[in-house]
Amino acid sequence: MIPPAVMALSGGMDSTCLLLRLLKEGHHVTALGIDYGQRHSRELELAQRNVTHLQALGHHVTFDLVDLRSAMATLDSSLTNHASVMPEGHYAEEQMKQTVVPNRNAIFSSLLFATALSLSKEHAGQARIALGVHSGDHAIYPDCRPEFYAAIEHAFKVGNWDAEHVNFDLPYLHKDKAGILADGLESCKALGLDFDEVLGNTLTSYAPDEQGRSLGTTGSDVERVLAFHDIGRIDPIEYVKPWDEVLANALALRKAHEGDAS
Repeated sequence: MIPPAVMALSGGMDSTCLLLRLLKEGHHVTALGIDYGQRHSRELELAQRNVTHLQALGHHVTFDLVDLRSAMATLDSSLTNHASVMPEGHYAEEQMKQTVVPNRNAIFSSLLFATALSLSKEHAGQARIALGVHSGDHAIYPDCRPEFYAAIEHAFKVGNWDAEHVNFDLPYLHKDKAGILADGLESCKALGLDFDEVLGNTLTSYAPDEQGRSLGTTGSDVERVLAFHDIGRIDPIEYVKPWDEVLANALALRKAHEGDAS
């Protein structure tokens, strides 16, 4: 029997590709959308839109919105401080550490583990927690590193009865953004889905404009643009500037970063 899967569905490209992977593998998926006061909260609306689309096609996924705005309102980060200037440039640059939200993944993981543990009672003690963390996150976000998840999983199992069969799964741990998109494309083909339609209902930009369009200049934007370019596709979402300009900027930033690293 395939165990139920629990995941955090932000509405970004990583978690959306992860959802597609879980559905392809035959899991019934419980997706938590977490509103922690992020400036790019429109991504949660897009997550709901994709879930509704998938449900209409008969896929087994539920979406539960969790409101953590008051609990996380005082945490210091450019993602939650709407008055701060969002850093721009390549994702690996030092200023991108401003986008770290203190203890965010520990908070999210606690909710995911509690949900999975509760579901496991109905499924012979089995449940899976899937997370979309990837190799590009490790330098900037310490709570995306494998040793963090190994430690927190151990703590959760020590602190709960009957938790031995609830496990974290990190299928993208050694993939980059292009690898994640390639996996999403493969999942869409297996599920009979339109890749551009599904990924067009995602948001990666940390600072979209008032119309919900991505700027193409924040670190998360640049990483996404490069990933689509690397798999030979044009990103289906709308940017403030034309795709050719957005791509040229991202390629220039990558070239400059690679020059600095050499």
